[in-house]
Amino acid sequence: SDNNIVIGSGLARGIDTHAHIASLKGGTIACLAGGLDIVYPPENQKLYDQISEQGLLVTEMPIGTKPQARHFPRRNRIISGLSEGLLVVEAAYKSGSLITARCAEDQGREVVAVPGSPLDPRAQGTNRLIKDGAILTQSARDILDELQSMPLLRPPHVKTEVKPTVHTVPNSPPTTIKVENTQATIMSYLSPDPIHIDEIVRLSGRPTETVLGEFTALELSGKIIRHAGNKFSRNSSKNE
Repeated sequence: SDNNIVIGSGLARGIDTHAHIASLKGGTIACLAGGLDIVYPPENQKLYDQISEQGLLVTEMPIGTKPQARHFPRRNRIISGLSEGLLVVEAAYKSGSLITARCAEDQGREVVAVPGSPLDPRAQGTNRLIKDGAILTQSARDILDELQSMPLLRPPHVKTEVKPTVHTVPNSPPTTIKVENTQATIMSYLSPDPIHIDEIVRLSGRPTETVLGEFTALELSGKIIRHAGNKFSRNSSKNE
C-alpha cells in the first residue's frame, strides 16, 4: 500500500480485515458477497463505512441480498478478476481460496503464495499452489518485484483519483437469481467423463461468465471435479 498498490479483498474476518485496515489510506477495494446494503460480517460495520468513504465497495448482487455460501465463490472470482495478482496467505487443502486461485489462473492473473510447514493444515493449500507453479513469496518486496515486471502495472509515481458514483433505486424489490436452475442445467451436461468448459457453454446456451461462476460454486460444494485443460466431470461419489 505504501508503494501505491491498491489492495483488494473480501471484507471477511481475519486476514481480509487487516488488509483493508492497513490499506485504507493507500487505496482498498472490498468485494462483497451480498447486496451493497448488507454488512457482513456485522462487526466490520465501521470498516465498511470507512471503505465507502475512502475506497471502493463492489458487488454484483442486488440490493437486499443476504450473503449465502454459494455467493462467496462468485465474489472471489471478482476479487481475482479485478487484480493484477492474487496473494494467498493461508489455505487448507480443500479451501475456497484454492478455487479463487484457479479463477485467477483462468483469468491470466499471477498467483503468489506464502509457504508454510507441511504439518500445518492451514498451509497445505498454499504449499500445493507453489508446487503447481505459484510464486513463492516471503515478503511484500517479493510481490512488488513481481508486479514491477508486469507490463500492466501503473508506474508508482502515477496516481489516479477515482470518485465512484453509486446509483440506488428506492423501493425496488430484491431480485432473486435462479442459481439452482442454472446449476441444474450445467449438471445435466456433465458425466463421469471430463468435458471441456467451452462445450458446456455451447450446450447450455449460458454466457461464459455465468458458467464459470456456477462451476466455481459446484466445485466448492464437491459436486464436480476439475481436470487438466479446463475440463470438468460430475463427482459420482458425491450424493446430490
